[in-house]
Amino acid sequence: MRFGLALPPQITVFGAFFIYSFCMGSLFPRLPAIQEAMGVGEGALGLALIGSAFGTLISLTFAGPLIERLGYRRTLLTAIPLLSVGYAIAAWAQTPLALFLLLVPVGLLIGAIEIIINIEADRVEHAIGRRIMNRAHAFWSLGFFAAGMAGAFIAQSGLEPHWHLMLMIPFIILATFLVLGQFQPAAHRVQTSVEEAPRFARPTLSILALVGVCISAMVLEGAGIDWSAIYMRDIFDAEPFWSGFAVATVAGSMAITRFFADSFVERFSPVLVARTLLAILGVGSLLAYFAPNAVVAYLSFALIGVGSSALFPLAMSAAAQLTDRPAALNVAALAQISFTAFLLGPPLLGFVAEHLGIRWTFGLGFPLVVLGFFVAHVLGPKRISQTVTP
Repeated sequence: MRFGLALPPQITVFGAFFIYSFCMGSLFPRLPAIQEAMGVGEGALGLALIGSAFGTLISLTFAGPLIERLGYRRTLLTAIPLLSVGYAIAAWAQTPLALFLLLVPVGLLIGAIEIIINIEADRVEHAIGRRIMNRAHAFWSLGFFAAGMAGAFIAQSGLEPHWHLMLMIPFIILATFLVLGQFQPAAHRVQTSVEEAPRFARPTLSILALVGVCISAMVLEGAGIDWSAIYMRDIFDAEPFWSGFAVATVAGSMAITRFFADSFVERFSPVLVARTLLAILGVGSLLAYFAPNAVVAYLSFALIGVGSSALFPLAMSAAAQLTDRPAALNVAALAQISFTAFLLGPPLLGFVAEHLGIRWTFGLGFPLVVLGFFVAHVLGPKRISQTVTP
């Protein structure tokens, strides 16, 4: 049975990224209210948020074979609506432990969706013969921006987070079946190995260097999403709308940059683009730490969004083009370590916020930016040209 819009494959991919991130992003503008309702500090809230990270890492490691058996279409059309339901249920949590436990199944769904949409983006990119990966991730950021803005307005209205997220469920279901109802997975890449990848891909020195390039982006992007709203509330006593707007600022600036990232990479070298982004990210980190007023704080969040926008895709592209072993192994190794940093780092920064002050959640990212700047040269060598065949 087919329903929904008949869309070109790349548009379907963009739609999947947008709807998934809109669903996922609806929680974060409401974290200040959720924290206040539970009456806990940033450390306890950060531990609770690790629930989704825990579930995601399990799913990324073990869900692949199950997804292959169920099929990409069936899994995606089920997982995105269930993700919305999962977030709505989690918002009812009264304690950090309850929130942790309720976010674990949310993380399992996130991992499954991440596997499907990123593989689909890669296959569609190969099939149509042009880059769409950064643009696909731009739609992810755009969805987060839309969720941040919607969350900011709803927070200002005084509606409690659990009712807000309950109202998102029918919207997500409708959007999923309208945009993805006729989704059909693209064909496998001809070059793709059919051998099963190991559960844990051992990182090589080259992969660790690529981790160094993008880890600052993963940590600071996550910090901007997880903690920017609470930062604005705690430091500048911002109203609910302006707290939620901080999340939208990070995601919106990231979305705009990602729309143009591919053209910059094609015009300039990946090393130059990466170092430019790292410089911008470093300035954003320092401004967030020292911000004397709310305007400078919003500027810092915009710079963090710009700076973190394309570093991970650049590193993934470089990993896929290393020649020391099969591309799937290198991509898996980079993804596992980077996602661990992205998922676990920002929640653990809650302890930093509670004991050193929330400004340090952004200031601690600056040494990672410096590391990335000095190892960015690994994006240049050992890259091989590939001929894309339809």
